[in-house]
Amino acid sequence: MTARPEAGAAPVPPGRVYVVGGAVRDALLGREVHDRDWVVVGATEQQMLDAGFRPVGRDFPVFLHPRTAEEYALARTERKTAAGYRGFEVRADPSVSLEQDLQRRDLSINAMAQDEQGRIIDPWGGQRDLRERVLRHVGPAFVEDPVRILRVARFAARLAEFRVHPETLRLMRDMVDAGEVDALVPERVWQELARGLMESAPRRMFEVLRDCGALARVLPEVDALWGVPQRADAHPEIDCGEHLMLVLQAAAGLRAPLPVRWACLMHDLGKATTPPDMLPRHIGHEARSVRLAAGVAARLRVPADCAELAAVVGAEHGHVHRSVEFGAAAVLRLLQRCDALRRPQRFELVLQACLADHLGRGGDWPRQPYQPQPRLLAALRAALTVDAGALAREVTAAGGAAQQIARAVADAREQAVQQALVQQACR
Repeated sequence: MTARPEAGAAPVPPGRVYVVGGAVRDALLGREVHDRDWVVVGATEQQMLDAGFRPVGRDFPVFLHPRTAEEYALARTERKTAAGYRGFEVRADPSVSLEQDLQRRDLSINAMAQDEQGRIIDPWGGQRDLRERVLRHVGPAFVEDPVRILRVARFAARLAEFRVHPETLRLMRDMVDAGEVDALVPERVWQELARGLMESAPRRMFEVLRDCGALARVLPEVDALWGVPQRADAHPEIDCGEHLMLVLQAAAGLRAPLPVRWACLMHDLGKATTPPDMLPRHIGHEARSVRLAAGVAARLRVPADCAELAAVVGAEHGHVHRSVEFGAAAVLRLLQRCDALRRPQRFELVLQACLADHLGRGGDWPRQPYQPQPRLLAALRAALTVDAGALAREVTAAGGAAQQIARAVADAREQAVQQALVQQACR
C-alpha cells in the first residue's frame, strides 16, 4: 500500500498527507484494503477549500477529494466537555501534529499512519499489538467516548483471533459503571451493532459486550438469555444465550444478509421471560419474542426490513421447524401468515434464518439436512403457479360471488401445494 494520492488525481491537498487507521491496519494484516482515510497536517480549512476539496464534516473538518471521493480530515485533538459521545471540544489547526491526532484514536492498531514514502508511523505500539493479536486502547482518553466500547466489541467480531487487553476491558467496565453507555444515541448503537453482526465472528461482539457489562445496558433483552435453560433433547447446549451465539455463527457461516442475522438475534427473546415453573420448556415464547423484538426495534430505530423479518421469524420459526408434519392446508396457511405469496423473496430469508436456528445447536446434536426448507419452497412455487386472475374471471362468468372466487383460489392453491408435497416426498 502506498500513501501517495493517485496519480493525476488533482487537486493535491496542502500540508503533509498520511494514510491512517484501518487501511494501514488491514494492509499490515495482509487483508484487502477497500477504503483509505487521509489526515492532513499543517493545513487550514480555507486552504483545503482553495485546493478544491468539498467539506462534509459536521463536527470536525473533513473533506472529500473531488475526483476520488476519499476522505481527508485535518489533524485534530479532542477534549471531553460533557457526558456522551458528542461531548467534545475539537481543535483542528496547522499546529496539531500527526502524533497528537493519532493519540485521540481508540485502539493502537487503528492509530498508525503511513507517509508518502510508505513508511509506517506507529507511536502507540500498533504493530506490536497486531503481532500479539491484542485489542489495546491508545491512552487514558479512551474512557471519554462510549462509542469505543461498541467499536472494540465490533473489532473483536472482525478479528476473532484477537483478545481484548485486560486493562482495556477494565476501562470499558468503568465506563459502563459510570453510565457513559446510557448516553449513546440509538442511531449510533444500531450502526455499530449492524456492522458487528456482519463480521465473520458476530458472537465475539456479544461476548465482549457481556464481559464489560454493556450488553445489559444496550440490549438487556438479549443479555437476559444467558442462564436460561431449555430442553436438552433439542438443545444439547442447554443455555439459551449459548444457543443464540451458535445461531449467529451459523448465520455468518451461511453468509446471511443483515436482516437474517438480526432476525436470528431476536428470534428467542421470549425465552428469557418464561415463568420459572414452565422451564425448561418455553411454551408461547414466540409471541413474547415478537413483542420484545418490536420494542427493541422501536428503541434502536431498526430499519424496517430488519424489524419486519424479525417479527415473522420470531412468530413462525417453530411452525417452520415442524412443517414437515403439515399437510397441504396447514402449509398453505403458514405461507399466508408469512406473506410468502406476495413476498416470496422475503420468505426465502425467513427460511434462511430458520436454517441457522436449526444449525445453532451444540454438543453431538445430529447435523441432519433441514427438510422444511426445500419442502416449503416447493410448496410456495406450486402455490404461485395458480392464476388467481383467471380463476376469478371463470367464477365471475359463471355468476359466482366474491366469496366463491376466494374459495376457488384457495382450493386451487391447496391442490397445487398437495401435488408439490407428494412430489417432494418421492425425492
